[in-house]
Amino acid sequence: MGCDVSGRIDLHVHTTASDGTLSPTEIVQMARERNIRAISITDHDTTDGTRQILNRGLPREIGFITGVEISASRPTSHPGPGSFHILGYGFAVDDPALQQRLRMLQKARRDRNPQIVERLRSLGVDISMEQVMERVDAGVQLGRPHIASFLVEAGVVDSIDAAFDRFLGTGKPAYVDKERVSCEAAMQLIRNAGGVPVIAHPGLLRPDPGDATEGLLLELKEMGCRGVEVYYPLHTREQTQRFLSLARRHELLVTGGTDFHGGISPDIQLGSGRGGNFHVPYALFDALLSVSSPRSFHIPKPPGN
Repeated sequence: MGCDVSGRIDLHVHTTASDGTLSPTEIVQMARERNIRAISITDHDTTDGTRQILNRGLPREIGFITGVEISASRPTSHPGPGSFHILGYGFAVDDPALQQRLRMLQKARRDRNPQIVERLRSLGVDISMEQVMERVDAGVQLGRPHIASFLVEAGVVDSIDAAFDRFLGTGKPAYVDKERVSCEAAMQLIRNAGGVPVIAHPGLLRPDPGDATEGLLLELKEMGCRGVEVYYPLHTREQTQRFLSLARRHELLVTGGTDFHGGISPDIQLGSGRGGNFHVPYALFDALLSVSSPRSFHIPKPPGN
């Protein structure tokens, strides 16, 4: 179905539609310049970036599949702070139930921003919502990374990571929780829209599941999960091999991507991760296409065809 099976792909990319710093159009241009064979835009709780690309069209040589990353509540068997992130691929972007739920999740994200700013003010940080919003283009989904960027510009901290470590990360003084859907509900929404639910970056789950990883994947599969993001820049080599083995053993699809955010995480490059040695095989894109909703993807064609 695909072409240039040796080429690299990137199936985890964020744009200005959520918390990335490059527009969907700029992402496509960068992918073209770097000879990335296929991409998916997986913005947080929105398909606006995906819609922009579908509406504007793609270069012939770049493959594309619809994507989203949904923040879900943690299963009761795996308690702890923060979210489970469920990636969705190959779904119909105009599915009414999916879009209704995504709008609710976007509102929850918007509603917590003033609360975060107020907590920062109570900690002695000179900040206001107006100051943060002045630095964000219209249509951008404002979130913690943008607040972190403001803290860096204001000299409060010296890096985005420091902003999260000191103020904004889960459990830190300015952290505010948000509304989430359950893992099962998120995966059902994606499947009902004709898509493929995938658990994102399992190596980052905290507390570290360790030996419980297999049991957790089986529980998620029972809920409707159909794949595992095996290839991820922050996974160790041992984690990658373990997740690959578990996915194959339990007949789950394998995906991968850089979680590219642009300038917010400048050490992570589109398609090549950190240091340029990250590679997601093109064959994984073909495998996704075979189980995805019709008209949810664009198959690349070699130049001249």
